[in-house]
Amino acid sequence: MSRNYNVIPTAPLQKGATFHKPRQVLPAQVNFDDPAASVMTDFTIVTAYTVFPLENIEAAREKMIHRGVRMLLVVDDLNHILGLITSTDLTSEKPMQVVQTQGIRHSDVLVKDVMTPREKLEVLCMDELQTARVGDIIATLKTHGRQHALVVERTADRSQILRGMFSVSQISRQLGTQVETTGVASTFAELGAELGR
Repeated sequence: MSRNYNVIPTAPLQKGATFHKPRQVLPAQVNFDDPAASVMTDFTIVTAYTVFPLENIEAAREKMIHRGVRMLLVVDDLNHILGLITSTDLTSEKPMQVVQTQGIRHSDVLVKDVMTPREKLEVLCMDELQTARVGDIIATLKTHGRQHALVVERTADRSQILRGMFSVSQISRQLGTQVETTGVASTFAELGAELGR
């Protein structure tokens, strides 16, 4: 080093110190004609929370509670998306079905046993959302009977990268009214499950 550099003073880290968490500030109030982006959680601004497929569902529930979210992305060691798990998955009959069919304890049910796998996930493309409105998102969620909609961007090589998500609970908060998206069963298996309830 030919140049002299100054030593920057240090100090001990104080007890109770915390850290910055990325936080997106969405408008408190929206209407159906506002841009769809005004109700989208943007993963370029906030962290997408994840869970591994071999974690048990209690660990997933604790992560959701701790982070104040109702959905986790299920990922592998390379952060490739394998699926997603929602709080509804945890409280539905899925865990009990796994307990009965596999003969295991409830505490041994794994995320992979109740998650929605990637193959069954449909996504919205960011390009399609440029002119979309909040009402369009609600109509889409209702048509598919979903609580969440994932949004992807296309990279130069046409692969997808998850950009954000829409959540019925978030949209309901911003609209100031409860949005219901319980959809019509779209397959015979879903119809059978509905009739069996």
